Amino acid sequence: MVDADQTFVIVGGGLAGAKAAETLRAEGFTGRVILICDERDHPYERPPLSKGYLLGKAERDSVFVQEPAWYARHDVELHLGQTVDAIDRAAKTVRFGEDGTLVRYDKLLLATGAEPRRLDIPGTGLAGVHHLRRLAHAERLKGVLTSLGRDNGHLVIAGAGWIGLEIAAAAREYGAEVTVVHRGRTPLHSVLGPELGQLFAELHMEHGVRFHFGATLTEITGQDGMVLAARTDDGEEHPAHAVLAAIGAAPRVSLAETAGLELADRAAGGGVLVDERLRTSDPDIYAAGDVASFPHALFDTRLRVEHWANALNGGPAAARSMLGREESYDRVPYFFSDQYDLGMEYSGWAPPGSYDEVVIRGDAGKREFIAFWVKEGHVLAGMNVNVWDVTDPIQALIRSGAPVDTEALADPRVPLESLGS
Repeated sequence: MVDADQTFVIVGGGLAGAKAAETLRAEGFTGRVILICDERDHPYERPPLSKGYLLGKAERDSVFVQEPAWYARHDVELHLGQTVDAIDRAAKTVRFGEDGTLVRYDKLLLATGAEPRRLDIPGTGLAGVHHLRRLAHAERLKGVLTSLGRDNGHLVIAGAGWIGLEIAAAAREYGAEVTVVHRGRTPLHSVLGPELGQLFAELHMEHGVRFHFGATLTEITGQDGMVLAARTDDGEEHPAHAVLAAIGAAPRVSLAETAGLELADRAAGGGVLVDERLRTSDPDIYAAGDVASFPHALFDTRLRVEHWANALNGGPAAARSMLGREESYDRVPYFFSDQYDLGMEYSGWAPPGSYDEVVIRGDAGKREFIAFWVKEGHVLAGMNVNVWDVTDPIQALIRSGAPVDTEALADPRVPLESLGS
């Protein structure tokens, strides 16, 4: 058991940091646990910000990882609205940015997350330009969508990734007019490839979303501080009363970088380099969640995963490593999305170019199916669309690495559990 006089510091009050603190206490750690969050809200989960909470279907309190009283009850020292601007690895201290207070640590976890990438074009300072990453962003955006729906206003979204599409769906449910500008030829190309990306394009077009593919925003125009239109690099101009930048997120590595920790190559997604136990290049510093670039033995590559499940599972894994547990972090990546009447879950990792074919089980036309990304008979990833309770067998297929018969894989009559064995 770790000595009760030790201090474990967690920088980052998102899901990964909060679950790490919870795990430390659940595993019996009796030393100090200090959780530092740069937001004034208690640690919360991010999926509701573009789903239930944004749509008004979930209460604000439902987004929090723990009730506020939990932290004091479990002797977790929670510092809200505080930033850390420096790590002294030799002295093993972190420094608060507000007043320079130094806090010594025995083990340190970086769960600093990611931040939305910004549009670098004229007009981004206008009041109607938005991002979505934080609870305050969602609160503001909910008011904007309500107003746009009431007044038949126009929302232009830059980017057709998961956040962009989920907000497009929410905006249409509010009644707003929506145009999505995306430099690719289909949405979600970097995750799903063209085969399944087109399915999401058709889903949104059926609900009245307009797409402008093969283009990027070059200017947002306005008057008296308000947005009027958004222009693209092919000369088009779209009417807009609000613009949302949904062009991805960048890991928040500045603290790790100034501390001299090793970072992953930006071309490979960036992040803080960690080993299979989520340790950084400093053996007393760990990283988890969006900011961590970890080696995944199953896919024989480094991954930096920005999804909810990685924070949910990565924070506890890092906490156990801090306690000296000898276990590798090798969860199969998982995420989910809800758009209109389509619900989906995705497991695995299969970027474009990594697979030979996409095998469909079920009826893609009715949007009730499972898609499998397959290479040389091995399942790399699976996505179930409006088909439920299949995540476990899909992940078992991926983890087994066993070859499967693609005809059987496509046949709904053949139990998934019987494949790959």
